[in-house]
This record gives sequence, structure tokens and C-alpha cells, in this order.
Amino acid sequence: MKQIVSAALTVLSVAALIALSWIGGISLSALQIRTLEILLTAASCSALYCFLVGEITKNTSQMDKLWSLLPIAYVWIVAAMGGMKPRLSIYAVLVTLWGVRLTFNFARKGAYRLKFWEGKEDYRWAVLRKNPVLGNRFVWPFFDLFFISIYQNALVLAITLPSLAVMESASPLIYTDVLAFVFALLFLILETVADEEQWKFYKTRNALLQEGKKLDELPLPYSRGFNTSGLWSMSRHPNYCGEQGFWLALYFCTVGAGVCHYVVFNWSFTGPLLLVLLFLGSSSFGESVSSGKYREYKEYRKRVSKYVPLPFYRYPSGK
Repeated sequence: MKQIVSAALTVLSVAALIALSWIGGISLSALQIRTLEILLTAASCSALYCFLVGEITKNTSQMDKLWSLLPIAYVWIVAAMGGMKPRLSIYAVLVTLWGVRLTFNFARKGAYRLKFWEGKEDYRWAVLRKNPVLGNRFVWPFFDLFFISIYQNALVLAITLPSLAVMESASPLIYTDVLAFVFALLFLILETVADEEQWKFYKTRNALLQEGKKLDELPLPYSRGFNTSGLWSMSRHPNYCGEQGFWLALYFCTVGAGVCHYVVFNWSFTGPLLLVLLFLGSSSFGESVSSGKYREYKEYRKRVSKYVPLPFYRYPSGK
């Protein structure tokens, strides 16, 4: 019940913030409209590619492979069309660092091949295909088209749109920009450390399992099956915390650019806020899978913060 209430409050809060963000409406210059048309064309082509290739190859991770690459292209298009102003250039550099990190992390899991449509598929799509409703051969193509291909491509574009919002701002960089960029970098470091800890844990656990041992026979913390070390002892999803924080932090460069109303609200806030909802659903789904696989996960779920690492709720690693 507590988790349901928390999720409901999150959804309502995000909905309220999105509504406030659109109170001032949207007003774009001719250059911004022309740039948006280019971005929408690229996103539409990507959505079509993801759907067709995903259905033909039965590998639904086509969008997963592009998730870290498309934002880099989008923000550099905006920066170039906007005359490479300092605010736009710093924004683009940070997004590039984010994309390089995420691409590397996904690549070492076997996601990419020379034949780009091949590679390891995210395990969650296989789980969803076993769902009696979504897995229906008539329903799945619609889910693939509208959620995986169209919605996720739209979302990836939407999270980069604060760069479009500040595109023609004549305001110089101020302290709010510095804070936005510094916090974005800190969140990027957080998710980098979290992903590295996760990678090392599962690499060691899987190596032990390949020796012929059963999960219960492994030493702690590996016998639990899931990571409870480092940041993961204080947060169930420190990588998700970093990811959401990164895009929310970058959004606040719109404040320094002077394109907000009511101090912090601007139409481009919608993308980062929708990302929060995506991770709410993704984390809940992932936790339901883990709860069914690992007997200790329910206790871990009760004791440890969902996103923000909280040292005073630290879960014993067992080392």
C-alpha cells in the first residue's frame, strides 16, 4: 500500500508540474521552428526504423541502442543552428559525455554488433512478451509501435528540448547556469559509479556461477543474487537517480536563459518530468521481476531508499 501511495503521489506531482509548465504556452521563433522540424524528422525516421527492424528481427532493443546516441545528435544540431553560444555548447558537451558513458555501458553488455540490428536484447522485453496480454501476437506489434518505437523516441527528443528553449537567449551565463551544469556533472558521476559497481558485481557473480556453483553456495553478497554493495547498499536504483537528476539539472539552464515564467516553469520541463514517470514504471517492473527471482529482495526493498542514496538506511553488504 505504501508503494502504491508513493507512486500515486509521484504521478500527481509530475502531472501538476507539467500543467504549470504549460501555463505560459509555447512561443517559438522561426529559427526554433525550423530546428524543431529537423529534430522531429530525425525522431520520426528513428521511430520507423525501430519498429520495422524490431519486428523483422524480433529484437526489440533497437531503441535501447539509439537511446544514448540520439540526444547527442539532437543537442549538437540545436547548438549549431543556435550559433554555438556558450550555454548551448556546454549543454551539448555534457550530453555528449552522458551519451558516451551510456553507450559504453550498454556496449559491454553485448548490445552492439557490426550488424547494428543484432546484439543482446534487454531482458525486460522478453519478460513482457510472456505477459498474456502484451505477448499476444496481435497486441505486441501495437505495443512495439506506440510505446517502444513512437513514445520512447518522442521522449528522447523531449528531454533534450530545454536546449531548444534557450536556443536564442541573449542572456549571458549566470550562477544558475553554473549550478545547473555542476549538478548535471555530479549526477553523471553518480550514475557512472553506480553502473561500474553493478557491472563488477554481476561480472563476478556470473563468473562464480559458471564454475558450476549454485547461487546459494556463493559467498555474500553474491549469494543474494542482486547487488547490495557500495551505492547499491544505500539506494535500490542509484543509476536511475543519477539519470533523472542529470536531465532535471540541465533543464534549469532555462532559468538563467530567462525563458521561464513563474521563476522556473517553461514548456520544455515536460520532457525531463516524463522521464521521471518512465523510470517510475521501469523501476517498479524491474523490482517485481527481482522480487520473484531473489528471496531477499523484498526485505531489501523495504529497508533501502528507492532512488536517493541514504547512508542511514544502508543495507549490510555481507562482506
